[in-house]
Amino acid sequence: VAAHLALELSERGFKTGLFDVDLFGPSVPTIFNIHEPKVYQNDAGEMIPHDENGLKLMSFGFIMKSGPAIMRGPMVAGYLQQVVQQTNWGELDYLVLDMPPGTGDIQLSITQLMQISGAVIVTTRQSLSLVDVEKGIEMFEKVNVPMLGVVENMSWFVCDSCDKQHYIFGDEKGTNIKERYGLETLAELPLNP
Repeated sequence: VAAHLALELSERGFKTGLFDVDLFGPSVPTIFNIHEPKVYQNDAGEMIPHDENGLKLMSFGFIMKSGPAIMRGPMVAGYLQQVVQQTNWGELDYLVLDMPPGTGDIQLSITQLMQISGAVIVTTRQSLSLVDVEKGIEMFEKVNVPMLGVVENMSWFVCDSCDKQHYIFGDEKGTNIKERYGLETLAELPLNP
């Protein structure tokens, strides 16, 4: 969802960066088919994001390659701080952060290292997903990050024979996030191969 949002902003002419801050499961290398990325530095020792047709990309997957990230608390915060402070994005209109689910060290460190203008909450209608999302919303409220709304991923699909939308993870009413937190559903993205 973050990649689609960043691509859309870039295609509309905005100077956009996409920062995949998931140390443990970075997805940007796979999404953009970048299997052997090289991270370059300028003369000041700053990392230069990968340029994908005008969209600037940085991912922990570029730095750590394919090996597992085996680190805990202080190491995560230190590594994250280093990459945040040593990446030269240049002039941007938008920097989209692709954060992992949950309320752990990565999310808390990012909210301390960067001033976040707004968060888009991404979820499915599955009750297990919604429990995690509610914790994330409450965390963002506590650290004063404004929430822009909710994107329901894999919300529905259309079967081949009936052309009807089927909400496989819940009914058409959607989630109860609007009632509990006042957040509007910005989009319902279909399950689409």
